[in-house]
Amino acid sequence: MPPSVGLTPIVPLKENAMSTQPSATAVELDRERTDLLETLRQHRWFFTYTVQGLTDAQAAERTTVSELTLSGLVHHLAETEQQWATFIVDGPQQMSDEAVTYTDPGADHGSRWRLRDGQTLAEALEEYADIAARTDALVASLPSLDADHELPAAPWFEPGKRWSARRALLHLIAETAQHAGHADI
Repeated sequence: MPPSVGLTPIVPLKENAMSTQPSATAVELDRERTDLLETLRQHRWFFTYTVQGLTDAQAAERTTVSELTLSGLVHHLAETEQQWATFIVDGPQQMSDEAVTYTDPGADHGSRWRLRDGQTLAEALEEYADIAARTDALVASLPSLDADHELPAAPWFEPGKRWSARRALLHLIAETAQHAGHADI
């Protein structure tokens, strides 16, 4: 597996304090968390490897007809990861507010694909690494990956559908992998 380029390693789960050996369920949960986190970290690495050594100007260039830029993708992935981590803990409220803004035809939709004014690529990568470390710690500390929340009302989600923490993490992995592919282009 590639090195973790500024991304924090997995925080191991603590064994049951009442036993010297974790239960079979705890071992399986630890294995599942480890697999999810290693996969997410690998795709983060693939993405961040693409932007290594670029200047702020190079990272801000539009190389296709879309709004995508490499620095904008860093911002988008950081924002997206933070939103899904918040969803896992608190439910859909923050994402519901975002969906309302996203579907507003008068909103500045391009801002999700750009760095904040004055932010450098290095600062955006540092922010992404900080968010990634918090996500990793969250996954390691969750009592269960089965806890779920109803998805926010949005045209891209089935009404009334619920996602577990596990499903949200799988979506985050897919999102990160997809944007790593975009960055390669």
